Amino acid sequence: MSDRDAFYTKLKSQLEDTTRFPADYLYKFIVPTDANQSQEVKDIFNNGGAVIDTRKSKTGKYISVSIRLKVKNADEVIAYYRQAEKIKGIISL
Repeated sequence: MSDRDAFYTKLKSQLEDTTRFPADYLYKFIVPTDANQSQEVKDIFNNGGAVIDTRKSKTGKYISVSIRLKVKNADEVIAYYRQAEKIKGIISL
């Protein structure tokens, strides 16, 4: 099992212990501003009726993206994280 898989297995267990689904879940990411990464993040979540808020860093090198989305279960939470991790330079918080 890779470190990523172990992380997601632990996250799923924690989510199932602490969250009653369906639930609103808050995703937070930081992406560089050098390409179109913030739009890539928005594209992943837009179909689900997400509320998306973006904010540039003081230096303008990064954009913080907060997404509030109604999810059905822990597997759905993790599926979005797995899609987002493919974006160049993304940091999940």
